[in-house]
Formats: sequence, C-alpha cells, structure tokens
Amino acid sequence: MNAVVGRHDVVLLTLDTLRFDAAQRCFERGELPVLAPHLVPDGWERRHTPGSFTYAAHAAFFAGFLPTPARPGPHPRLFALEFEGSETTSTHTHVFRGCDNIVAGFSRSGYWTLCIGGVGFFNKRNPLGSQLPSLFDESHWRLEFGVTAPDSIENQVALACERLRSEDLHDRRCFLFINVSAVHQPNRHYLEDAECDDFESHCAALRHVDAALAPLLETLSRRGRAFVIACSDHGTAYGEDGYHGHRLAHEVVMTVPYAHFFLSP
Repeated sequence: MNAVVGRHDVVLLTLDTLRFDAAQRCFERGELPVLAPHLVPDGWERRHTPGSFTYAAHAAFFAGFLPTPARPGPHPRLFALEFEGSETTSTHTHVFRGCDNIVAGFSRSGYWTLCIGGVGFFNKRNPLGSQLPSLFDESHWRLEFGVTAPDSIENQVALACERLRSEDLHDRRCFLFINVSAVHQPNRHYLEDAECDDFESHCAALRHVDAALAPLLETLSRRGRAFVIACSDHGTAYGEDGYHGHRLAHEVVMTVPYAHFFLSP
C-alpha cells in the first residue's frame, strides 16, 4: 500500500448487510457481470467482520481494521494507524501517523475525502448519524440514498461520478467512500411479487447493485489509477436457527464477502 497511497484514487465500497453466501451464489451463477471480472477466479474472499452492525463495523474500518480473512493468520492489514504492539502491521502496510482514523490520514496525504452515505448511520439527521460523515472533507446524504429508495444505488453512483468528474477534483487524488444501502432491508422491491424480505430478495438486490456500479468503475478508470475495496460490513439473518436481522453473532452475520482490485485507464 505504500506504493498505492498518493498515486491512486482509493475507493471503499461497503455493500451494507451483504451476506457472503448470497454474494458467492450470485458470482457462481454468473449474475455479477460488472464486479465478477475484478474478483479472483473463485469469486469473493470469505472474511470475518469486526462488527455485527453498521456503526461498529465502520468504526473499525476507519481505524484500519477491514474484514479479516477467514483462515488462520496473522493477516497484515492494508492500512493502519500508528499503534504500539500491532501484530498486523507489516512493511507493506501503509501507516498513517499522528491520526486517529484513516480518513484523516488520507486527507493529510493530500487526498480529498468524500463520503456518500446510505443507511441511517450516515444520514446526518442527528449527532449519531453525523459522527462518521464528519470524518470526511465532504459528505452527502439524501433521502434518495437511503434504504427505502429502490434506485438508491443509481442516485449514489450518479453523485459520485459527478464529483469525480468535477473540475475541483480533476488534478487531485480522492478517497471515495460509498455506503451502499440497497441490499439492506427492505429489499423485497428488487424481486417481482415478493411479499417480504428474504434470501432471494437479498440476492436480487445485489444483482441490481452490480449493474448500477458500471458507470462508477468507468469514471474511476478514466481518472487514472484506482484501488478499490468492495466488501460488506456485516450480513443479516433470515430465520436461520431462529435468528432475524443483525447485531448478533450468527455465522451469516459475521461472515462477509471481500475483494480488492486495481483499475487503470
């Protein structure tokens, strides 16, 4: 990452609430034509999230703790803050010194930091919903970015592309964060005749998101080099072992899909 920071745009896409099994099934069925070419041949990497709901997971992400590979470690991290005794900081880890979050670290490294929120923890309607967006130089949230808008991802991508193409960012590297809300409940509107949210509507939401991401990846490529992280913050339960929702430690909540990849012109 020391060869990436300062030379590439860096993008963090959190596909909020996306389960690993749903993401992998969509990949194996050939239903992700936009993202699949950027994944490894076997598809998504299975990882464990540091938090079982959005706020906890993103607080960890912005401290440099992305989802951990679901296999014995240690696993050196991509980014880290200066922290004595860290066992997951290696010579390949980019360490932001003198910062308490990686967003500030990118800003001090000359990046414009841009947040496009989705779920309620990014809605800026109250102090809690303002806490994470306030880390960024620029942050946006609108009702049409939220979980109840069927075209939320199209709206988020449109704004991201507009800002990335803007004159003020033309010659400046950007750390872009998008909290993709579309997979989060309610997601039944992505599946015809669905009466409730379930695993099938969850997969349908991911298929919808995949198609909508194409303009964003194209815009990033046109800007030059970019490093993209696409992952979930946590999964959600649809009745497995009697559990529903998240903020609980069931396997379907704690096991998430992860990928990172480069884009170039």
